[in-house]
Amino acid sequence: MYQLYYYPLNASMAPHMILEALQVDYRLIKVDRKNQEQKSKEYLALNPAGRIPTLVKGELILCESAAICLHLGEMHPEVKLIPEIGDKSRALHTQWLMYLTNTLQAELMVYFYPEKHCQSEKTRAEIVTAQQELIHQSLSLLDEQLVNKDYLIANKISVCDYYLFMLLIWADELEQPPLSFIHLERYLRCMAKNSAVITVCQKENLSLVDYQ
Repeated sequence: MYQLYYYPLNASMAPHMILEALQVDYRLIKVDRKNQEQKSKEYLALNPAGRIPTLVKGELILCESAAICLHLGEMHPEVKLIPEIGDKSRALHTQWLMYLTNTLQAELMVYFYPEKHCQSEKTRAEIVTAQQELIHQSLSLLDEQLVNKDYLIANKISVCDYYLFMLLIWADELEQPPLSFIHLERYLRCMAKNSAVITVCQKENLSLVDYQ
């Protein structure tokens, strides 16, 4: 059985949705971020980076949300959440997953935690403003990729879609949130009907009313 160390609406959300989509047995183990439990000696023994999530199965201990998502998809090829080797869309799937974690997620993290990058209140405000523009650029790019498509890769739901949905949920407080983009809005409403998304949002106490 898989064990997912998680915190609601954290980077564990995408792996959580993928576990639901795969319909495999798994157990959620909550890591209390409010009490900095991810920095505890016990958790650091599993995840030396002190970040959430961590996936455990048998002797395997895997960290980093994107890596966990990719691993889960590869371990259950019958569900086809990752294009098969040899499929021309497989390379695109890797490309977009890397873009989501290395660009959009990274930009969101700077936006949410500007204090980690400076000490001045004025500079923090400037960082937030600058990040809004950078994130807008990424969202515009993704919006263009979804023209006449229900999903990001080969018009079939994949690991990338669960990851993108998580990031778009995070971005809903921006001055120009994902719902303000024509194709991202349609995409979000489509994903909000997905059974795995619905189940995880219920478990993590996230309302999907805005996306219905």
